[in-house]
Amino acid sequence: MQGDGMNYVPEGKAAPVVKPGEFVIAAVALDHGHINGMCRALTDAGATLKWVYDPDPKKVEAFCKMFPGVKAAESEEQVMADPEVKLICGAAVPTTRCALGLRAMAAGKDYFTDKTPLTSLEQLNAAKAAVKETGRKYMCYFSERLHVEAAVFAGQLIDQGAIGKVIQVIGMGPHRESPGTRPDWFYKRDGYAGILCDIGSHQIEQFLHYARVEDATIVRSQIANYAHPQYPEFDDFGDCMLVGDNGASMYFRVDWFTPDGLRTWGDGRTFILGTEGYIELRKYINVATESTTGNHVFLVNKDGEKHFEVTGKVGYPFFGQLILDCINRTENAMTQEHVFKAAELCVKAQMQAAKLA
Repeated sequence: MQGDGMNYVPEGKAAPVVKPGEFVIAAVALDHGHINGMCRALTDAGATLKWVYDPDPKKVEAFCKMFPGVKAAESEEQVMADPEVKLICGAAVPTTRCALGLRAMAAGKDYFTDKTPLTSLEQLNAAKAAVKETGRKYMCYFSERLHVEAAVFAGQLIDQGAIGKVIQVIGMGPHRESPGTRPDWFYKRDGYAGILCDIGSHQIEQFLHYARVEDATIVRSQIANYAHPQYPEFDDFGDCMLVGDNGASMYFRVDWFTPDGLRTWGDGRTFILGTEGYIELRKYINVATESTTGNHVFLVNKDGEKHFEVTGKVGYPFFGQLILDCINRTENAMTQEHVFKAAELCVKAQMQAAKLA
């Protein structure tokens, strides 16, 4: 059984887009386990991981075991001052991710942060200003789309016109809490910033991508603390409805109630309705079946019903595209506008949320 999504590192195949040493990256801030998946995917795409820095030596030691050959830096400044480093990868405490990005961009580096990319509108404005001033990139690891083959394949089906125009997306992002394994900041508002801003950012980003939405309105958002009275600042449930500028709509639910009997950390699902068909994603498990893999894609359209199991068949093209974007100053992996719009909407969803309990 996979314990929690925080330490989930998808397995991929090496598909380098550059030669060794041609694109050098560094890891700074190891507060969230997603840093391992971020760096694994980039090195599979050909990046050379040169440095790691975190003030916690135990985190650095564990990271070095996962990535033999990486050098432990004595300070963040040592990493930032290295002219070979082109991209800083960070998984800081969510409320401090923007500050790290500002320092990286000021040092002339592109920045790749774990989701959520930032946690306030003030941070958003600062990040936008820094991108404009420095010309650097502020990218985000929206892993539930970028690092899930079923989600990648769904995007390809939509691009091919398999379901016509997307008119609604429904997302469910349950996670296992794994009590006793989480850091203190995980339960504090000035750490994780709220469930809709944190794991809700995955869902909002998918809506923007699949439905080709450039802007959206938060119609209604809600949060609750149903089962964690010992952590009064913690949201263990949240949901939200949005309407896009093109008329497409979304509803999503996120929570920390994955039961212990589930074989993985969360039964993440996405339903995408188009004018000519629909797609369902069962990302991490096909529950109550003998299947040992996730990445199940169900497609229904005029041609009939199809079930695809795509583990190991699609790959993760975003990471190679990101490397080439950093080198060529293009926007093929993801546009800067897309990142900032997803960030804006998840912050607003959290700010506007009614409290249910």
